[in-house]
Amino acid sequence: MAANQDMPTVVDKDQIFGMAEKEMEYRVEMFNKLTHTCFAKCVEKKYKESELNMGENSCIDRCVAKYWQVTNLVGQLLGSGRPPM
Repeated sequence: MAANQDMPTVVDKDQIFGMAEKEMEYRVEMFNKLTHTCFAKCVEKKYKESELNMGENSCIDRCVAKYWQVTNLVGQLLGSGRPPM
């Protein structure tokens, strides 16, 4: 009988699924914001080549690193374990 107490109930499963769904939405939105911000900042509006040049690659690397650093810092300042949206 003790084993049944360890099994999650239907309500628990629904809550867990809901939390996982919210987390996925959060991560997708954050990725989209990061992509949009760094692309707008680093990639020229007139496409001259089919691939990013070395300067654009370098800029994107720095942009992404700074974006994560700032969002993690803000998340820590707000007291949550994760960066804000």
